[in-house]
Amino acid sequence: MSDTEHTGGGTDTLDRELEELLFQEQLDEGDHERYSHYVNKDKIMKSALTGRPVIALCGKVWTPGRDPQKFPVCPTCKEIYESMKK
Repeated sequence: MSDTEHTGGGTDTLDRELEELLFQEQLDEGDHERYSHYVNKDKIMKSALTGRPVIALCGKVWTPGRDPQKFPVCPTCKEIYESMKK
């Protein structure tokens, strides 16, 4: 076994720690609940299987569970996404 298998390290551990930190910082949901957010599709699928939250481009942390087609796109996510395409 590798060291990461013994210690539970690796990128999954870093992702989990980041998610927990961001989740703690996002106690006041505010306008984020009114929008659909941009998240990597693989992360959405992983969340569906594990129940773990995802992190949107804007920083919102949540567990997806609603139809994103029913909400407008988050302007912050959209702005970040557009800037990444350039």
